[in-house]
Amino acid sequence: MHRDLALKTKIFADGADFDGIMQMYGNPLIKGFTTNPTLMRKACIADYEGFARRVLAAIADRPVSFEVFADDLPEMIQQGKAIGAWGPNVNVKIPVTNTSGEFCGPVIGELSRAGVAVNVTAVMTLDQVRRIVDCLAPETPAIISIFAGRIADTGRDPLPLMQEALQVMRARPKAELIWASPRELLNIFQADAIGCHIITVTNDLLAKLALVGKDLDEYSLDTVQMFRRDAVAANYRIATSAERLAGKAEAVVRTAEAASTSALTS
Repeated sequence: MHRDLALKTKIFADGADFDGIMQMYGNPLIKGFTTNPTLMRKACIADYEGFARRVLAAIADRPVSFEVFADDLPEMIQQGKAIGAWGPNVNVKIPVTNTSGEFCGPVIGELSRAGVAVNVTAVMTLDQVRRIVDCLAPETPAIISIFAGRIADTGRDPLPLMQEALQVMRARPKAELIWASPRELLNIFQADAIGCHIITVTNDLLAKLALVGKDLDEYSLDTVQMFRRDAVAANYRIATSAERLAGKAEAVVRTAEAASTSALTS
């Protein structure tokens, strides 16, 4: 991974594998960490709080986001306050709505006024951004995570939305915008070009940073060599016209030899 990229946008590693998190922690290019219950479940984590505290014990100098999983707004507030007390570098992830589509503004507002740094997640519209901004306490740091990658999955260009979101968020100077769920390495440079504060990136996508600036002729040759190497390793065969003709001739010879043998023994 390139450690000397001149990026204004901060890269947060997104994942729930402890060893992977520690590997990313060793790279000064990584400025923070995020996770969510889905990633933690995929990583077979059974003890949510235990895992979180283990991560926070190892990472005390960079922000780490952990999400509430309650669906009832008052319970979200209680979970948010509990998570926020785990460490001074914790950002508490609050979904923009609950599973019934109810806006979580009361949760966002109460936690923010209480000094809890929220990370409002699963945001996909400018209307949501405006409503979130109205709930944030001006004196409390906060994050708004727009899932640009999922917006792109619907066939929409997320770039104009991200640019306008930055303008809306100027009303809360302590709030930062995350370009969440990127789909390709190019998204890092798109985020940087518009002045997006943060981008969350998974470890597999981060690994592609080694390709930045790679000579395209060299990359083309590498790709051709990969195709050839894999075809040989798989022992693939395609019968050419010459091979088919040779096979037919061989079959004729075998037939004639068999007929001759049969005549001699009859």
